[in-house]
Amino acid sequence: MSRARADEEEYWHSSKFRAFTFDDEDDELSQLKESKRAVNSLRDIVDDDDDDLEKVSWSGEPVGSISWSIKETASSSSSLEGRDTSQQKGSSSYAALPKQVSSYSLSSLFKGRNRLPSLPSLSDAFSDTGVKNYAPELRRPKAEYKDYSNDWSPRDTVRRMQRGKVCSLERFRSLQDKLVLLDEAVAGHDGNVITAVLIFLKRTLRREVLFRELEVRQVALCHLIHFLKETGEQKLLLDLLRFLDRTEEVALSQYREHLNIQDVEKKREFLKGCIGLPFSAEDISHIQDHYTLLERQIIIEANDRHLAMAGQSEIFRKYPRKASILNMPLVTTLFYSCFYHYTEAEGTFSSPTNLKKTFKIPDKQYVLTALAARAKLRAWEDVDALLTTKNWLGYTKKKAPIGFHRVVEILQRNNAPVQVLQEYVRLVEDVETRLNLATKYKCHDVVIDTYRDLKDRIQLMAYKCKVERGSAEEEKINSLLSNMQIRWKN
Repeated sequence: MSRARADEEEYWHSSKFRAFTFDDEDDELSQLKESKRAVNSLRDIVDDDDDDLEKVSWSGEPVGSISWSIKETASSSSSLEGRDTSQQKGSSSYAALPKQVSSYSLSSLFKGRNRLPSLPSLSDAFSDTGVKNYAPELRRPKAEYKDYSNDWSPRDTVRRMQRGKVCSLERFRSLQDKLVLLDEAVAGHDGNVITAVLIFLKRTLRREVLFRELEVRQVALCHLIHFLKETGEQKLLLDLLRFLDRTEEVALSQYREHLNIQDVEKKREFLKGCIGLPFSAEDISHIQDHYTLLERQIIIEANDRHLAMAGQSEIFRKYPRKASILNMPLVTTLFYSCFYHYTEAEGTFSSPTNLKKTFKIPDKQYVLTALAARAKLRAWEDVDALLTTKNWLGYTKKKAPIGFHRVVEILQRNNAPVQVLQEYVRLVEDVETRLNLATKYKCHDVVIDTYRDLKDRIQLMAYKCKVERGSAEEEKINSLLSNMQIRWKN
């Protein structure tokens, strides 16, 4: 034991740590190796032969118990402080300290068998195979130290940005270096890198210089325009478009500002001012229609709100308004007008025919919208009048620009009676479509008459099984089947 204690004292008075240097070896891996050597040296001087013996401290408590661990930790800390003080006074004072014979051993501290199972030993932690396998990865390659250097070329900088590396662009100070960096970013075909370089140039170059250089670099120019639109930098975008002499784009960009105006009166005045902007002939008509529509909506909204609050209109009492008509699309405004103002004269602003004439709404769109509005009100007479036309001889006939099959679908969605549906199902020209619609919506008379016209006796007999027994439809089928004047095809 004296030899073990002497080796222990030699360990505590020796030091294997080196001073700080800038060498690559003085890193986390070297520190890990030094710590491991220190632990291995402790394991060499530990007496492993006493592991099988139960060790008892001077207080009579078994070594490894919780109370023993607390006391030994406190005593070891005080002994270390005493040794540090004695080293300052001289080696003679250290020799005068009394030596206590104890069963305390370092083996019980680092690999004792009486310790709690949940507390791993220090030697086991450093001897773990996982540490041995992954310890070499703790060393950072020398190439990684160049991440923070300033000697990257524009091409290398772009490549590193494409790989997601953090690169500082502040080192590119001259205009030539910045333009080379932009050209390399465009050549890399990476939109994120191009946008990042453009943000850097926008921040570090004057607008005139930036616009002049981007004018000959169309790819980068398109990226910057899109970026300014997305971020809402309207002033810089307008300056750029004016520099490029793109007058129509300048006008459209200014017109886009109406989306940010909430007050309808201010928006109306803004749209009125946009009419004089240099739009194309097609666009200027749309701007004019937008202004006219908003002006009509303001008038209709004020009048209808007054009528609804006064309770003077039956339709507003029966079908209260659910939302304002302001800033609604043209089709929504037409539906609203067909729903609440269908019978008004053409001279009023809220008349559907006035809206159709003012905004040149096609017949197909008008019929589709008006049919949906009147069918929702179950005004079947208005539906019939909407689809009835009169020729120059005075004859009337049904006509549907949207097709009678769509008329049937709209009427069915609004729970139209079978008699109304049958009238329009008969007008479907395609025989197969007519039979499918009549069968789907149980228009039995249409199915029976169609099979009669086709002289298809087999299909008529098969359809007889689908109608109720004793019904008028069954009697009609029996009458047709017994009619000897019909020349059946099968």
